[in-house]
Amino acid sequence: MKDFFKYVLATIVGLILTSIIMTIICIVSMAGMMASENMSQPVKENSILRIKLQGIISERGGEDDPLALLMNDADMENISLDIALDALKKAAKNDKVKGIYLEGGILGANPAELQELRQGLVEFKKSGKWIVAYADQYSRASYYLCSTADKVYLNPIGMLDWSGMASQPIFYKGLLEKVGIKMQVFKVGTYKSAVEPFICDQMSDANREQVTSFLGSIWGNMLKDVAKSRKMKAEELNALADSLSPLSDAEAFVKSGMVDKICYKSEVKAALKKRMELKDDDKLTFTTMNDVANAEDLNEKVNDEIAVYYAYGEIVDDRTSGFNQEHNITSKDMSMDLQKLAENKDVKAVVIRVNSPGGSAYASEQIWHEIELLKAKKPVVVSMGGMAASGGYYISCGANKIFAEPTTLTGSIGIFGMFPDPSELLTKKLGLSFDVVKTNALSDFGSTGRPLNETECRLLQAYVNNGYELFTGRVAKGRGMDQDSVKAIAEGRVWTGEQALKIGLVDQMGNLDDAIKAAAKIAKVEKYTTAQYPDEEPWYVRLLDKNSNDYMESHIRALLGDEYYSAFSLIRNIKNQNPIQARIPFDPNIK
Repeated sequence: MKDFFKYVLATIVGLILTSIIMTIICIVSMAGMMASENMSQPVKENSILRIKLQGIISERGGEDDPLALLMNDADMENISLDIALDALKKAAKNDKVKGIYLEGGILGANPAELQELRQGLVEFKKSGKWIVAYADQYSRASYYLCSTADKVYLNPIGMLDWSGMASQPIFYKGLLEKVGIKMQVFKVGTYKSAVEPFICDQMSDANREQVTSFLGSIWGNMLKDVAKSRKMKAEELNALADSLSPLSDAEAFVKSGMVDKICYKSEVKAALKKRMELKDDDKLTFTTMNDVANAEDLNEKVNDEIAVYYAYGEIVDDRTSGFNQEHNITSKDMSMDLQKLAENKDVKAVVIRVNSPGGSAYASEQIWHEIELLKAKKPVVVSMGGMAASGGYYISCGANKIFAEPTTLTGSIGIFGMFPDPSELLTKKLGLSFDVVKTNALSDFGSTGRPLNETECRLLQAYVNNGYELFTGRVAKGRGMDQDSVKAIAEGRVWTGEQALKIGLVDQMGNLDDAIKAAAKIAKVEKYTTAQYPDEEPWYVRLLDKNSNDYMESHIRALLGDEYYSAFSLIRNIKNQNPIQARIPFDPNIK
């Protein structure tokens, strides 16, 4: 018996030691991988900057899922917009970089992000260096970028998707009815369509009108940009969207003028060697965006600083109250960050990079207040990214100056509240019964066993109305307009940046660089450096954070697709999110 216990104890100790050793090995491996991720190779002589246009474009670097990196999951690949733009600027000045090779593919990004990256490629060409593009398959997004190239190549049996744009929202009303759930909605704004998927089975006339308008504006900008690069007419490109499909013969794209030549990848490499004046048996030298972006910056270091603060994602009250578990704008965190920037004497102005569909109305108000306090001490300029709508516009409207891309989605000035009524599910389908004893009329406000009564509905609608008055008042103050004029262009309507400029919601078309220059000018600073805020979280914090977008959730998203994943996230987290929202239509689902 003693031997039995001895062996059992030895086995247990062995398992514990093995677990400890394996954990240490995993941690060391993770640390090594993350360290290697952050390390860059020096840019070699006669290099070509290779940019793979696949995956998705994220606003800022350093947001990769550590577990996904450890598992070496290629599906998790992103293009970080800030790194890409920095790399393009440095590549234009770096004598070791001779040109850019774009590899087209399936790329996910919103139109304004694509437009800003495309502008970076156009600026790069002003250096006199070349760009060559090739793909087995161009998505509309990747072709939009690759059209800047001196030569655009396509595989002989490759595909090119230039079939226009569509918004295809999904409606959940029928599904909710089947399970016995009804959404009780309170809103202000004819165009405030974020609630429509839960109470309708198709677009309202107002929503169809606004979507038609902003889609037309975005597509018009894409046509204009590609036409200029390819030396074609926008009308001609629009006609090709109807006549050519991704299944068209590759030669048809050459005849149309959208592609210069069909060829295999080996032939493209031969063309690159010719540009580099290399022999057939010589090897091409490629470098990456990270390598170029991390190359030594020879600019003079000065004390005066323009801070660039990245505010992207859904606006939430705290880290557990979002519709999804991706990067969010948390009011408490952002407020503290802005207070620190206000006290930092080296920071002469702050540029807030906003890329948000909105979110909690309460959180938006708190951030707006902190920006007002910051603006009292130093200039604040907003650079709008893909979206700065509803709550995203709320936090932007008080800035000294607002820049937007022509295809930015903004506006959506409106408020709504959405409260699920599961009483039919609980009582009729599950057979539960509810009773109550209460001391006052509203003691059981929001009871799950019944729908909201008339008094409760009236109180909630009044609360939403007050929120709308506050929102439009903030916009009126920030934009120097009277409140009635704001209401005339509000009503929850979504505008593109191009449209918003005409109605006074933004000041100027421009990208992040333009916003930084404007901030420096307002602050009367000639020599300055820029710094990004907030600081990126270390990889181990992202790994241990229970609210991070973990490996399993990433695969759920990949399985469901973006359109279905959004609904999944809403249902899973609806109990945590603030019921009063200032946000764009839940998912425009632009394709």
